[in-house]
Parts: sequence; structure tokens; C-alpha cells
Amino acid sequence: MRKNFLFQLSSVFFIIFVFGSYVIVAQQSAVTGTWRANARDNKEGKINVTFERQTESGGRNQMGHTYDYSDFQGLSASQTQNGNVSFRLIREAGTIDAQGTFTDGKGSGTFTFLPNRGFIDAMRSRGFDFEKSTSTSKRPSSADDRLFAAATLGVTTKLADDLLSANFGPLGVDDLFKAAIFKITPEYMNEMKASGFPNLDMEDLVKGRIFKIDAAWVRDVHQMGFTNSDFEQLVKFRIFKVTPEFLQTLKNEGFSSLSPEQVVKFRIFNIDSDFIRKAKASDPNVTVEELVEMKIGLRRGRE
Repeated sequence: MRKNFLFQLSSVFFIIFVFGSYVIVAQQSAVTGTWRANARDNKEGKINVTFERQTESGGRNQMGHTYDYSDFQGLSASQTQNGNVSFRLIREAGTIDAQGTFTDGKGSGTFTFLPNRGFIDAMRSRGFDFEKSTSTSKRPSSADDRLFAAATLGVTTKLADDLLSANFGPLGVDDLFKAAIFKITPEYMNEMKASGFPNLDMEDLVKGRIFKIDAAWVRDVHQMGFTNSDFEQLVKFRIFKVTPEFLQTLKNEGFSSLSPEQVVKFRIFNIDSDFIRKAKASDPNVTVEELVEMKIGLRRGRE
């Protein structure tokens, strides 16, 4: 029969395994750091918390995220107004114990993070090696760094299983972080596949989340007449705010047959109805390229 006990002395944790009459004591160092939070500026009833710790190499590892209050044990919205707090963030990758104070929705304090080394084995069995070093200096650089990131971001074995079940192709630990940060779910992947984009990689899907590209936006682009647009064209349309209303404005000014690139040019160079009308007053047959040249000063309207 085995019993497990856990107790803390300063910043060192001791895990005691009892096998019958045998006692084994395993020492595990905890990770410490500071935290700060802002509940005052969040309009969605959530809280922004940033955890910062010193890495093994002497650098600083900072992880900021927006949380629901239900993510924490011992922290509620009312507690963020004034007073001392003590709360926990319990994740598969480890547990963060935090203490500090709040004043008018803003808080700060210290924390202790106890990594769950078993999470490493669980992820390795799924093909994600948290102990493998990364060549990207801006990413977590050690196993504890990656466990810390996984805990703050909410990376779970279920997330790993979901991504693998979507037949997404080869994935690494960094992809798990991206999926957690940008909410890349199998549902979103399947939505984009069903919208005509079956071969998007993780970077594409991250762009899709950043620029709010979903099935509804794909339909909007198709209704604008661009049924053969590739994914990068959808991104450009979002970046430069190409909308059905804007396209209708161009049609009203006589530009009814435009390529996606030409539509984007109107946005890039801020060519609006007034500018088009002034240009057409001197040249009724002015082209898109000529409008661009006029806008940047390389061409003057005909006298």
C-alpha cells in the first residue's frame, strides 16, 4: 500500500512516498517569482494577471494572460478591490500559490510554482517533449520554463489529444502554446477546412484568430465576388478593412470589376469617393494604377 504526503519548508517541497514500512523522501525545488494583476481595466468581468520569474540562465520569464475568476481557487472579483489575498492556480503542469494585496482593482505580490513532473511523461507519450531544448531564445528554454508556461496558459493533455485527433500533422511544444494562447481548437480547424482551406498550418490558423477570419468572413468575401481568394488574400482584406460596404462604394464610383489586389490598393493609399470623383472630373477613364500614382504625387490629373 502506498501513501503520498506533501509538505513545504521555505521554497523546497518534499514529497514523501510510503510503501508499507519503507519511506522514500523526494526533494523538489519550487519556482518563485512575482505577480501583478489588473481587474479594473478589464471590461469583460475577467482579470489580467502576469507572472514573472527568474530563469535558470539568469533571465526573466514573464507570462501574462487573461483569466476567468473560476480559474483560481481563493480569488473573486470582490477581493480585487482592497485587501490581502491568497489564491491558487491549479493546472496539470503544476500549481501556482500566490499571495499579495489588491488596491482598487490592481494587485501585486509573490508566488511559488510547484511543477508537476508527471505532466512531462504524459506529454511525451503523446509526442510532445517538454525536456527538449528549443533554439528560439524568446520561448521557454528549460523543462521548468515550459511547465511554468503550460501552467499559466492552461496547456493540458486534452488540448494535445484534441490537436492530434484533428489530424493536423507534426506538432511541437511551441504549437501547444500557440493553440492555448490563440484558442486554436479542432472546431476552428474543421471550420476552416469546411470553408475551403484544408491545408492550413499552425501559423495560418494563428493569423486567422488574430485577424478574426472564420467561416462567416469567408462567406462575406465570397459574396463580394472573390470566390477564389487564397488565405493570404483573406488576411489582407482583414488588415486593410475591405468590407462589402467599401466594395459597394467603389462600384458606385464606376469600379465594378476589380481584382483583390486592386481593391487592397484603394485601402492602402486611402483612395476614397471624393478623390475618385475629383480624378474623374479631369479624366473619366482614369485607372486604378493612375489613381495610385496621383495619390502619391507621381501623376497629376489632366487639365
